[in-house]
Amino acid sequence: MGGSFTWPVTLESGDIVLRPIRYRDRKEWTALRSRNCEWLAPWEASNPVPGGGLPDYRQMVRSLKAQAAQATALPFVIAEWRPGHEKPVIVGQLTVSSIVWGSAMMATLGYWVDQDRAGRGIAPTAVAMATDYCFGTLGLHRMEINIRPENGPSLRVVEKLGFRDEGFRPRYLHINGEWADHRTFALTAEEVPEGLLARWLRSRPA
Repeated sequence: MGGSFTWPVTLESGDIVLRPIRYRDRKEWTALRSRNCEWLAPWEASNPVPGGGLPDYRQMVRSLKAQAAQATALPFVIAEWRPGHEKPVIVGQLTVSSIVWGSAMMATLGYWVDQDRAGRGIAPTAVAMATDYCFGTLGLHRMEINIRPENGPSLRVVEKLGFRDEGFRPRYLHINGEWADHRTFALTAEEVPEGLLARWLRSRPA
Protein backbone atom coordinates (compact mmCIF):
# COMPACT_ATOMS: atom_id res chain seq x y z
CA MET A 1 0.00 0.00 0.00
CA GLY A 2 1.18 3.51 -0.74
CA GLY A 3 -0.44 5.47 2.08
CA SER A 4 -2.03 4.69 5.42
CA PHE A 5 -5.32 2.81 5.19
CA THR A 6 -7.42 3.84 8.17
CA TRP A 7 -11.02 2.78 8.68
CA PRO A 8 -13.46 3.91 9.98
CA VAL A 9 -12.99 7.56 9.07
CA THR A 10 -15.33 10.58 8.97
CA LEU A 11 -14.83 13.49 6.55
CA GLU A 12 -16.54 16.89 6.76
CA SER A 13 -16.82 20.04 4.66
CA GLY A 14 -19.29 22.72 5.72
CA ASP A 15 -22.64 21.03 6.32
CA ILE A 16 -21.69 17.83 4.45
CA VAL A 17 -20.44 14.75 6.28
CA LEU A 18 -19.13 11.45 4.94
CA ARG A 19 -19.20 8.76 7.61
CA PRO A 20 -19.22 4.94 7.61
CA ILE A 21 -22.53 3.21 6.92
CA ARG A 22 -23.81 1.36 10.00
CA TYR A 23 -26.29 -1.42 10.74
CA ARG A 24 -28.31 1.01 12.87
CA ASP A 25 -28.80 3.30 9.84
CA ARG A 26 -31.21 0.74 8.38
CA LYS A 27 -34.47 2.55 9.21
CA GLU A 28 -33.28 5.98 8.01
CA TRP A 29 -31.48 4.59 4.94
CA THR A 30 -34.44 2.39 3.91
CA ALA A 31 -36.92 5.26 4.25
CA LEU A 32 -34.68 7.46 2.09
CA ARG A 33 -34.30 4.79 -0.59
CA SER A 34 -38.05 4.17 -0.58
CA ARG A 35 -38.79 7.87 -1.17
CA ASN A 36 -36.29 7.86 -4.04
CA CYS A 37 -37.31 4.55 -5.62
CA GLU A 38 -38.43 5.99 -8.97
CA TRP A 39 -35.57 8.53 -9.05
CA LEU A 40 -32.91 5.82 -8.60
CA ALA A 41 -34.48 2.85 -10.40
CA PRO A 42 -33.03 3.57 -13.90
CA TRP A 43 -29.48 3.54 -12.45
CA GLU A 44 -29.90 0.69 -9.94
CA ALA A 45 -27.37 -2.15 -10.13
CA SER A 46 -29.02 -5.53 -10.71
CA ASN A 47 -28.05 -9.20 -10.59
CA PRO A 48 -27.46 -10.79 -14.01
CA VAL A 49 -27.83 -14.32 -12.60
CA PRO A 50 -31.29 -15.69 -13.58
CA GLY A 51 -33.52 -15.49 -10.53
CA GLY A 52 -30.82 -13.70 -8.58
CA GLY A 53 -31.63 -10.76 -6.36
CA LEU A 54 -29.83 -7.99 -4.52
CA PRO A 55 -28.71 -8.26 -0.90
CA ASP A 56 -30.95 -6.86 1.82
CA TYR A 57 -29.71 -3.96 3.94
CA ARG A 58 -27.95 -6.07 6.55
CA GLN A 59 -26.26 -8.23 3.91
CA MET A 60 -25.15 -5.11 2.03
CA VAL A 61 -23.60 -3.53 5.13
CA ARG A 62 -21.94 -6.82 6.12
CA SER A 63 -20.38 -7.11 2.67
CA LEU A 64 -19.22 -3.50 2.67
CA LYS A 65 -17.71 -3.83 6.14
CA ALA A 66 -15.85 -6.94 5.04
CA GLN A 67 -14.46 -5.10 2.02
CA ALA A 68 -13.35 -2.21 4.25
CA ALA A 69 -11.61 -4.69 6.56
CA GLN A 70 -9.74 -5.99 3.51
CA ALA A 71 -8.76 -2.42 2.49
CA THR A 72 -10.66 -2.69 -0.79
CA ALA A 73 -13.57 -0.30 -0.09
CA LEU A 74 -14.68 2.81 1.80
CA PRO A 75 -18.44 2.54 2.41
CA PHE A 76 -19.83 5.97 3.35
CA VAL A 77 -23.24 7.50 3.80
CA ILE A 78 -23.58 11.14 2.76
CA ALA A 79 -25.15 13.15 5.57
CA GLU A 80 -26.09 16.81 6.00
CA TRP A 81 -26.22 18.97 9.10
CA ARG A 82 -29.59 20.72 9.33
CA PRO A 83 -30.98 23.23 11.82
CA GLY A 84 -32.95 21.60 14.61
CA HIS A 85 -31.35 18.16 14.18
CA GLU A 86 -29.08 16.58 16.78
CA LYS A 87 -27.10 14.68 14.17
CA PRO A 88 -26.51 14.89 10.41
CA VAL A 89 -29.39 13.60 8.27
CA ILE A 90 -28.60 10.88 5.70
CA VAL A 91 -29.12 12.23 2.17
CA GLY A 92 -27.28 9.64 0.08
CA GLN A 93 -24.53 7.09 -0.17
CA LEU A 94 -20.99 7.08 -1.56
CA THR A 95 -18.80 4.02 -1.91
CA VAL A 96 -15.18 3.89 -2.97
CA SER A 97 -14.79 0.30 -4.21
CA SER A 98 -12.45 -1.98 -6.13
CA ILE A 99 -9.42 -0.40 -4.47
CA VAL A 100 -6.31 -1.82 -6.16
CA TRP A 101 -2.89 -1.37 -4.58
CA GLY A 102 0.53 -2.21 -6.00
CA SER A 103 1.36 -0.75 -9.40
CA ALA A 104 -2.24 0.41 -10.10
CA MET A 105 -3.09 2.42 -6.94
CA MET A 106 -6.63 3.13 -8.14
CA ALA A 107 -10.28 2.85 -7.14
CA THR A 108 -13.80 3.23 -8.48
CA LEU A 109 -16.31 5.62 -6.93
CA GLY A 110 -20.11 5.47 -7.00
CA TYR A 111 -22.76 7.66 -5.37
CA TRP A 112 -26.43 8.60 -5.17
CA VAL A 113 -28.22 11.52 -3.52
CA ASP A 114 -31.80 12.22 -2.42
CA GLN A 115 -33.75 13.77 -5.31
CA ASP A 116 -34.96 16.57 -3.03
CA ARG A 117 -31.33 17.55 -2.34
CA ALA A 118 -29.99 17.15 -5.89
CA GLY A 119 -28.48 20.21 -7.57
CA ARG A 120 -27.29 21.75 -4.30
CA GLY A 121 -23.63 20.77 -4.61
CA ILE A 122 -23.90 17.87 -2.15
CA ALA A 123 -22.74 15.12 -4.52
CA PRO A 124 -19.77 17.07 -5.95
CA THR A 125 -18.65 18.02 -2.44
CA ALA A 126 -18.89 14.41 -1.26
CA VAL A 127 -17.03 13.08 -4.31
CA ALA A 128 -14.33 15.71 -3.88
CA MET A 129 -13.87 14.87 -0.18
CA ALA A 130 -13.59 11.15 -0.88
CA THR A 131 -11.21 11.70 -3.79
CA ASP A 132 -8.92 13.92 -1.70
CA TYR A 133 -8.86 11.30 1.05
CA CYS A 134 -7.96 8.59 -1.46
CA PHE A 135 -5.21 10.66 -3.04
CA GLY A 136 -3.85 12.43 0.03
CA THR A 137 -4.19 9.86 2.81
CA LEU A 138 -4.36 6.48 1.05
CA GLY A 139 -1.84 7.46 -1.59
CA LEU A 140 -3.97 6.30 -4.51
CA HIS A 141 -3.13 7.63 -7.95
CA ARG A 142 -6.35 7.32 -9.97
CA MET A 143 -10.08 7.63 -9.26
CA GLU A 144 -12.61 6.32 -11.77
CA ILE A 145 -16.38 6.92 -12.07
CA ASN A 146 -18.59 5.01 -14.53
CA ILE A 147 -21.90 6.64 -15.51
CA ARG A 148 -24.81 5.74 -17.77
CA PRO A 149 -24.84 8.18 -20.74
CA GLU A 150 -28.50 8.99 -19.95
CA ASN A 151 -27.83 9.91 -16.31
CA GLY A 152 -27.77 13.69 -16.61
CA PRO A 153 -27.51 14.57 -12.89
CA SER A 154 -24.55 12.27 -12.37
CA LEU A 155 -22.83 13.51 -15.53
CA ARG A 156 -23.10 17.06 -14.19
CA VAL A 157 -21.23 16.01 -11.05
CA VAL A 158 -18.14 14.83 -12.92
CA GLU A 159 -18.37 17.84 -15.25
CA LYS A 160 -18.37 20.23 -12.31
CA LEU A 161 -15.37 18.46 -10.78
CA GLY A 162 -13.32 18.25 -13.96
CA PHE A 163 -13.11 14.48 -14.34
CA ARG A 164 -11.86 13.49 -17.80
CA ASP A 165 -14.19 11.62 -20.15
CA GLU A 166 -12.16 8.55 -21.12
CA GLY A 167 -14.68 7.01 -23.44
CA PHE A 168 -17.51 4.59 -23.98
CA ARG A 169 -17.85 1.12 -22.43
CA PRO A 170 -20.54 -0.95 -24.19
CA ARG A 171 -22.68 -3.17 -21.93
CA TYR A 172 -20.33 -2.49 -19.02
CA LEU A 173 -22.51 -3.11 -15.94
CA HIS A 174 -25.81 -4.85 -15.26
CA ILE A 175 -28.23 -2.01 -14.44
CA ASN A 176 -31.98 -2.14 -13.91
CA GLY A 177 -32.25 -5.61 -15.42
CA GLU A 178 -29.99 -5.33 -18.47
CA TRP A 179 -26.38 -4.91 -19.52
CA ALA A 180 -25.98 -1.16 -19.86
CA ASP A 181 -23.52 1.10 -21.65
CA HIS A 182 -21.44 3.49 -19.55
CA ARG A 183 -19.01 6.34 -19.99
CA THR A 184 -15.83 6.27 -17.95
CA PHE A 185 -14.53 9.40 -16.22
CA ALA A 186 -11.24 9.58 -14.35
CA LEU A 187 -8.90 11.85 -12.43
CA THR A 188 -5.31 11.32 -11.32
CA ALA A 189 -3.57 12.84 -8.33
CA GLU A 190 -1.27 14.95 -10.52
CA GLU A 191 -4.29 16.76 -11.99
CA VAL A 192 -5.34 18.18 -8.62
CA PRO A 193 -2.14 18.96 -6.69
CA GLU A 194 -3.99 21.54 -4.61
CA GLY A 195 -6.81 19.10 -3.81
CA LEU A 196 -10.10 18.50 -5.62
CA LEU A 197 -12.26 19.89 -2.81
CA ALA A 198 -10.38 23.20 -2.75
CA ARG A 199 -10.71 23.53 -6.54
CA TRP A 200 -14.43 22.69 -6.42
CA LEU A 201 -15.19 25.15 -3.62
CA ARG A 202 -13.33 27.93 -5.46
CA SER A 203 -15.36 27.28 -8.60
CA ARG A 204 -18.76 27.53 -6.89
CA PRO A 205 -20.73 30.78 -7.22
CA ALA A 206 -20.46 33.02 -4.17
